[in-house]
Amino acid sequence: MLTKNEAISRLNELGAVGQPFSFYCDFWGERWCIEPSGQQNFKLEIDSDFSKGQQLTVDGKPLTFRKKPISLERFKQSFDQVIHQINIGNSFLTNLTFETLIETNLSLEEIFQYSQAKYKLHVPNQFVVFSPETFVRINKNHIYSYPMKGTIDASVPNAEKVILNDIKETAEHVTIVDLIRNDLSQVSEKVEVTKFRYIDELITNDKKLLQVSSEVKGTLPINWKENLGSILSKLLPAGSISGAPKPETIKIIRQVESYKRNFYTGICGHFDGESLDTGVMIRFIKKEKGQLLFCSGGGITSFSEAEKEYQEMVDKVYLAL
Repeated sequence: MLTKNEAISRLNELGAVGQPFSFYCDFWGERWCIEPSGQQNFKLEIDSDFSKGQQLTVDGKPLTFRKKPISLERFKQSFDQVIHQINIGNSFLTNLTFETLIETNLSLEEIFQYSQAKYKLHVPNQFVVFSPETFVRINKNHIYSYPMKGTIDASVPNAEKVILNDIKETAEHVTIVDLIRNDLSQVSEKVEVTKFRYIDELITNDKKLLQVSSEVKGTLPINWKENLGSILSKLLPAGSISGAPKPETIKIIRQVESYKRNFYTGICGHFDGESLDTGVMIRFIKKEKGQLLFCSGGGITSFSEAEKEYQEMVDKVYLAL
């Protein structure tokens, strides 16, 4: 495991010589695992055009999956603290997350193997990720980010229209897109929103979800590869799962969340020597003391209602099968 400064140097070095590698890091960008391709002690799969499906058996055995979320009352304790910080002007948007105890007959390895997602990562005996959210992609000298904010159960009547017309969800999405524009402006020029609020479908083990994303694009210097570590470090923590303004909101997250995120909401990715593709480590299950904990949450704004935010947090606890 590398420190932040060690990781920046290592990424810059590998990028400069065009050496392919894979990596993952924690939410704060303070701990990194970087391994040349073919030498990883972890499994990473990236499929930007992944197929969607529903699979209720694994190798012939029926899937069991139970979630035991915290109580609404416990959720409200942290929610009210966040709302107070928003009301006094310390944040416009704070991403509040929790751990949910889950029970399943699948191992972390099996969840990795059978999940369908853009970004899949398995660190043996530690955690598994099946994330739908891109952090940044770099192709030639263009950098792209795809902030994902806004989730709704697809079974809700007129779900797409409901989510796109929701005042709270719109405000949250606009705030994050603006944050990502500012983040990309630190490392690139000619930053623009090239797609705004489009819908992705996500198939889970028990329902279909709709999520809202946008595309933000910038132009990097020609020598971006030799500054790859410097670029990534400036963009962390990821704006879509922290909030705005980022520095103050990160302080709030440290204060109100009852656990340490560690690698949850960090990033993972692969550099093939010419381009970079990275994902945000959401849809995250970790193993602690023989138990499985699923980390999930959502963005809180002044328009938020505790009951709806609680339900979104629970809905995001699923297997992508």
